[in-house]
Amino acid sequence: MSVLNWKKKGEFINVFGHSIFVIDSNTLSNTSNNTKDVLVLLHGYPTSSYDYYKVLPDLAQQYRVIMHDHLGFGFSEKPLDYSYSLIEQADIALQLWKQLGLKKVTLCAHDYGTSVATEILARDNMEELTIKIKQLILCNGSMHIELSQLRTIQILLKNKWTGKWVAKLTNYPIFRRNLRNVFFDKRKVSEVELQDMWFQLEYNNGRKVIHLLSNYINERYYFWHRWIGALKESQIPTKIVWARNDPVAVAAIASLLATEIPNNALHWIEDTGHFPMLENPEEWKRYILDK
Repeated sequence: MSVLNWKKKGEFINVFGHSIFVIDSNTLSNTSNNTKDVLVLLHGYPTSSYDYYKVLPDLAQQYRVIMHDHLGFGFSEKPLDYSYSLIEQADIALQLWKQLGLKKVTLCAHDYGTSVATEILARDNMEELTIKIKQLILCNGSMHIELSQLRTIQILLKNKWTGKWVAKLTNYPIFRRNLRNVFFDKRKVSEVELQDMWFQLEYNNGRKVIHLLSNYINERYYFWHRWIGALKESQIPTKIVWARNDPVAVAAIASLLATEIPNNALHWIEDTGHFPMLENPEEWKRYILDK
């Protein structure tokens, strides 16, 4: 599916004065079927909700699926004068779900989205939420940032001195090489997919904010105790669905999380890299849908 066709599936919703790109499977089916359980998806860095394009049709058979592009990502607004804190990304997600009238959800998060999810979890533990999280699903995110194998470009982008200049110099060949290298089987990501991801990154002057988005890595250190603590305290049933051959969010992170989260089940996806929903969609969605 081309990224422009993906855009046609969504709509733009104003959240706290910002235009957020949202896909709601109820809208796609032209129904208002509110009897299905709701699955909300949080995507990773530096991509968008487009990461889930291969799995959306089957997920929508079982769930009302709702996903959005985080502020600064994909087709959502990309303001130049914004902090892009993960705390505020959690604010936006929760407000969006409130505006959509959601009461109870299964929350599935990948990569960057796992930190948004753990901030939401911290608030849930303090009984600050108006929405109930029925189940949590965590996929290949470097929540234990001390174990993460960051790419060189991530290290440069998160640095307040080098980040802006690296962002200016970043081009499609650099992006393509870095994205392909996090796939276990590089044949599983097509040139068209990579071009579509780059198109969304550049969309609406996106390269001008990519270094600001990269500060999330620093926040993972700063809020480590809050977010890892939230996982240790949570009683929400949790699935850990992990691609074992991820070169960034390495298998050791999933293994450690499985010892820390009280009520969890760990599922490995073999011979798969950082984007399992793109590289191995059949197995990934099987674990997501298995109740």
